[in-house]
Amino acid sequence: MNLDFSDEELSRYSRHILLEEVGAVGQARLRQARVLVVGAGGLGSPLALYLVAAGIGTVGLVDHDRLELSNLQRQVVHDTGRLGWNKAESAAETLRRLNPDVRVEIHPHRLDADTVPALIEGYDIVCDGTDNFPTRFLLGDACHLHGRTLVSAAVLRFEGQLATFRSHDRPEGRRTFPCHRCLHPEPPPEGLVPTCSEAGVLGAVTGVMGTLQATEVLKEILGIGESLAGRLLLWNALDARFRTVRLPPDPGCALCGPDATIRDLDAHRDERPTAGAEMRPA
Repeated sequence: MNLDFSDEELSRYSRHILLEEVGAVGQARLRQARVLVVGAGGLGSPLALYLVAAGIGTVGLVDHDRLELSNLQRQVVHDTGRLGWNKAESAAETLRRLNPDVRVEIHPHRLDADTVPALIEGYDIVCDGTDNFPTRFLLGDACHLHGRTLVSAAVLRFEGQLATFRSHDRPEGRRTFPCHRCLHPEPPPEGLVPTCSEAGVLGAVTGVMGTLQATEVLKEILGIGESLAGRLLLWNALDARFRTVRLPPDPGCALCGPDATIRDLDAHRDERPTAGAEMRPA
């Protein structure tokens, strides 16, 4: 591991290096890490900003959408002068100015079952900040099947939820952690859960959840604290209350259970998932 830092890096990351739990070794781990952010919107904005500010070596951005005026109430990585831009390209513009030492990779296209395996295999951790169930399930299945940690957040109105999925990680061969299908075995029927464009969302709620998502990513890379793997964090902004519930593996899970029936991404090939801004929580 390269522990050589320039004077500029030592100054930029000094508050990290002062932390006993991070130090120079931890900062070097962050510099080596590759993190994929799917959705450069309400969640992806604070998430990407804090990952880049923290000195993650490479941050990938996936989003095919174009910036609209209604996005700017919460998607703080963008600005009014970029209306009509592709969101991944707009976000990259801001992030590269924030920290020129971080490599920002742009993937301004739709995710599908054919492209997602090769894409996620180029990164260490995948972050889900998307706005639709097909993409969420595609990412969850792909991360389990291809051995990638998934940090997933969701928001709607005044509420948010956050979880880390490491179902591929089986210490001593034991099935310890759940996958995303242990929480939601199947997508809900279309139209059952409203979108943010239908039900609304308080902009600052996406900021809180995206920042919490970034914190969990940094913890996973640094190997510090208690992982959210196996737990689900829920937040209600109106009550100012957080609660964490245990999320055990589902013995009958079709993706990670002992009798799993999902062994590839073929079921996703007829879908038209997209990568956008916020995820509809189920």
